[in-house]
Amino acid sequence: MRLQIAYIAAAALGRVSSFTPSTAARQTMLRSASSSTSSLGMSSSSEDTITLGIFGGGTVGGGIVEILSNKADYFKQLTGKSIEVKKVCVRDASKPRDFTLPEGCSIVTSYDDILNDDSIDVAVEVMGGTTDAKDVVVGALSNGKSVVTANKALIAKDLPEIETLLSTLDSATQFRYEAAVCGGIPIIRSMQSDFVGDNIQLMCGIINGCTNFMLTAMDRDKKSYDEALSEASDLGYAEADPTLDVGGFDARSKLKILMRLAYGMNVEEDEISCRGITELTKIDFEYAKMLGGTIKLLGVAEKNDAGEVSAYVAPCYVTNEDALSSVNGATNAIEVLSDNLVSSIYIGQGAGRYPTANSCINDIVALAKGDQTPLPFNPSSDTKFVNNYESVFYLRLSYRDQVGITRQVGEVCEKHGVSIHSLLQNPVAKNQESAFAIMTDKVDYAAILKVMADIEALSWCKGKPFYMPVLRDDWQV
Repeated sequence: MRLQIAYIAAAALGRVSSFTPSTAARQTMLRSASSSTSSLGMSSSSEDTITLGIFGGGTVGGGIVEILSNKADYFKQLTGKSIEVKKVCVRDASKPRDFTLPEGCSIVTSYDDILNDDSIDVAVEVMGGTTDAKDVVVGALSNGKSVVTANKALIAKDLPEIETLLSTLDSATQFRYEAAVCGGIPIIRSMQSDFVGDNIQLMCGIINGCTNFMLTAMDRDKKSYDEALSEASDLGYAEADPTLDVGGFDARSKLKILMRLAYGMNVEEDEISCRGITELTKIDFEYAKMLGGTIKLLGVAEKNDAGEVSAYVAPCYVTNEDALSSVNGATNAIEVLSDNLVSSIYIGQGAGRYPTANSCINDIVALAKGDQTPLPFNPSSDTKFVNNYESVFYLRLSYRDQVGITRQVGEVCEKHGVSIHSLLQNPVAKNQESAFAIMTDKVDYAAILKVMADIEALSWCKGKPFYMPVLRDDWQV
């Protein structure tokens, strides 16, 4: 879906200062200005029609066109407006499409054909990437077009700049991004409306479909990491370069956005601890089974007693009694623990043509109905982020057989204040698979890093030790 066109929008987001008003009075005037010609901004389209320009004619773009065509009459009854796709911008206009263009819709290859068309109300960005997509989003907003996007990488990277730009624009120019986090799960809108009177204490979830599919295959189907990745790629769950998925970076981008909505904080992505699934082996799943659970790649953000928030993306041990343990395949799930609602769990398809397109459609319909969200990222706060957290940890240590291994491990743990809860060891099937596991008591993440570094330096340690947090304090079954 990525478009590789050389055009660069004139108003690049990196120069967002050029949009900043010189006075507070000017900003107030801009945000309160009425839009007499259109509730969506500067468009010259008729009042009973909302027109779209879609950037990206691939999987998601095609799904959007199909849904709009199939439910056109229903949407008109629902919103009082006809929703029309006027242009679809693609890289190669000669490439066959797997959807039928609506009557009056044209395929274009220049961003300007949509950005400079005053008859288009809404720019829908489903092309992906953070370079050209950034120019498209900024160019559309600056020209008074509302934007609907599925681009979590762009939002995570440039959220503060996008927010600054929006503050200078007319309030009718809206920014919608439901599809950016967990595809078809309506978590963004829920965060914008359902928790405004609540206090969120914890968010944890499976927020990358590719890795959840792979972990399911490794656990349930006993496949190797390479076999699971190959199958995920064949089914379209993994990108050509799957690093963003298996490295945890895709999940981290989504977690950053959710943290802003839940806690009002802007955290640099690099500050969030991020570990993917590349170090997991079948031995880890064997030990997880012995313990009565499984392994999931989770994004976790939690508020501590001091009101500070910590966050991480990592493989986690989850008991079989946990709701997240039974979420398999490419399905996503998010649990939110809060003061008022206690526990809320959202489960659904996190990616794919129609789940993602469906969330984009919901945003488009909301715009057609005249819904407005003055602060699409919720109000900011001074909540402090701390790059440390407490958890029970699972440690897996591969070793060369010699006397005194458990004694040395105990000494290292004692040195750094880590209490050992239990030690596990499967019968060794092959010499190269010699590994034992340790479950700690609840301890600081920082202390575990020190333990891992010291153990790796010991003569009997083979390779880099592996560790992962345990999701719940009550993990014992």
